[in-house]
Amino acid sequence: MPKKFMKRHLPTPDKIRSIKALHFMGDILHEPNLWHINRHGVARAVLVGVFLCCIPMPLQMVAAAFCAIWMNANLPLSVALVWISNPLTMPPMFYFNYKVGAWLLDRPVLDFEFQLSAEWLSERLVDIGIPLYFGSVVVATVSSVLCYLAIQYLWRRRVRISWRQRQLERSS
Repeated sequence: MPKKFMKRHLPTPDKIRSIKALHFMGDILHEPNLWHINRHGVARAVLVGVFLCCIPMPLQMVAAAFCAIWMNANLPLSVALVWISNPLTMPPMFYFNYKVGAWLLDRPVLDFEFQLSAEWLSERLVDIGIPLYFGSVVVATVSSVLCYLAIQYLWRRRVRISWRQRQLERSS
């Protein structure tokens, strides 16, 4: 079922080929493994997408696309999973990452206050930025590896169940 759902909602390679803005990439996007829905490609896509959604950075989708190409993961799924961190989920996610980073670095968690001034930013950037990015890397690594392993396990489990059902159907 998840495979059929993904095939229905993800863009096809032919649709991507028709986008003229992507022609500068040449034949890279025509690599079949970037579009196949198999256990390894999907698991790598989940690894890339979940990792990058936890990192506070601009252009997460571009980074996910390049990482998917580099790791030979399912490209559309990698890019789509980055949207786990969207404008609604970013504040709680990044605050959690900040608290994890502050806890691991044994720093006090600062109260939330924000002033739109260069002085405040330069003063607080190190106090907030270091725990935020350290916590983000830790949370991203742990969550992406756990999701990768879960996809591998669940996919194999589903295949085993399907095999058993087919065996039972054949024997009866």
